[in-house]
Formats: sequence, C-alpha cells, structure tokens
Amino acid sequence: MTELGTTVKLNSGHEMPRLGLGTWPMDNDEAERAVTTAIDAGYRLFDTAENYRNEEGVGRGMRASGLSREQLFVTTKFNREWHGEDLVRKAFEQSAERLGVDYIDLLLIHWPNPKHDRYVEAWRGLLRLQEAGLVRSVGVSNFKPAHLERLRAETGVMPAVNQVQVNPFMTRPETREYDEAHGILTQSWTPLSKGHDRLLEEPTVRGLAERHGKTPAQVVLRWHLELGLGTIPKSGNPERMRENLGVFDFELAPAEVEAISALDGQVGAPADSDEIGH
Repeated sequence: MTELGTTVKLNSGHEMPRLGLGTWPMDNDEAERAVTTAIDAGYRLFDTAENYRNEEGVGRGMRASGLSREQLFVTTKFNREWHGEDLVRKAFEQSAERLGVDYIDLLLIHWPNPKHDRYVEAWRGLLRLQEAGLVRSVGVSNFKPAHLERLRAETGVMPAVNQVQVNPFMTRPETREYDEAHGILTQSWTPLSKGHDRLLEEPTVRGLAERHGKTPAQVVLRWHLELGLGTIPKSGNPERMRENLGVFDFELAPAEVEAISALDGQVGAPADSDEIGH
C-alpha cells in the first residue's frame, strides 16, 4: 500500500484506488456527467453494475476524459441470471459493450443468492475470464464469510474484493476480519450510511471533524481507510466529490477510530444476502 493508502495492491497483483465514485442510483446521463466531473476532480475508480442500468453513461464519461484506458479503473457487477460457468462470459460481453471497453478492471458477482445455489459456478466462470485476460481482477459483493468459505473450499481461489455494506452504524467485524485473514480487500458501499445526515450529525463525528479541521463526511471516510477498507461514496455534486477525496492528508488515532466504531448498531441492520439479491 502506498503512503496514506491512496491505492492498494489486490491479490491479483493489480493496483486499485482506495477511494472511488459510486454511481447508484444515477441514470446514464447523470452517470456520464458525474464521471466526467469526478475525473476532473482526480477520481480514477468508478463503480457501476448491470443492475444500475448506467454502464453506458459511465463508459461515455470515461471516454470523454481523454485519459487512456489504463489510467482508469472500472468495476461492474452482474445479476443472478448469469450465475453459471458459461453464462458469466455473456455477462462480461454485455457489460463490456455497454461500457465501451475491451477489458474490465474488476468484475463482481453482485449477490450470492444462495437459494439459487449457483454462485460457485459463477465464480468458476469469473476465474476463466481472468485467465483469458478479459478481466484484470475478480471479486464478489455482499458475500458473508460462509459464502466465501465455500468458494475457498470448492475452488481454492479467493476473491480480490468483497464489496459489502459497511459504515459506522454497520461495522461488519466478522466479514471484515474474514476478508483480511484471507487476503480479500473489503470495499464499503453506503460508506456514509443511507441515513447519512444522521450519521454526520453524530456528536462523536462532529467533534472529531472540529478537532481535525475536516468535515464530518471526511472523518467518516477516513475511518474506512484507517480500518484498511476501500470505499465508493456516491455523489453527483462537484464540491462534495472534491471533499470526499480530501481524506489522504490526515489520520485518525486508534482511539478515535474506536469511538466512531462504537456507533455500531444504532441504525437498522445490513442487507441480509441470504434472503435478498438480484
């Protein structure tokens, strides 16, 4: 990992920015504008999915930047209908066409859908795409330790990334600990929580923001980085995009990280990937 963790080396050997731009629930036009603006602000990682229906917009924004393909990192995810060793190739081809790229930096199984019981087949299909050089890194989203353990037991290969709902209200220690122990990067979605206004009004967060001369959102995003996570906050606001990137010039002390983590459990529960998924 580089100084202050601006990028991380995945178990695939490829480097990925620690902080990127989430694009759900933007439509294609919104995503194109957001990606174009974000690239000007300094972002290089963009997260989309088949289910977001905005891959075309993300691709247009990437091309409009004028930067070379190698300078940009795009993540996308595919749905349950492609959970099959041969079906995953079709999911890749369709996403690559919508994005307008000839390779994808990180392709994820969006949800395990264990009742469908084909995520191991989907994983095998992803590994074939990686071997063919069509996908640089492969991973999963919303996988619990039990789902990951089954991948390990049946294929012997662990994901590069597990994208999971993590924020100070939902700290997910068991999943994070499993991922870390097995060389998997945990990447947080909804890093500021769905009810982020409440999170950013928390006295603990506001007090630390004042202490460090940062905004509450910057303190929360730095908390993710201090835990060794990647994160993909969504924003279409240029000022907020720049604010979200301003988290690599300060650090939180261990006690400060613990104080934020103590907010765990105050709001709801994470999405249960044994019960939901698409």
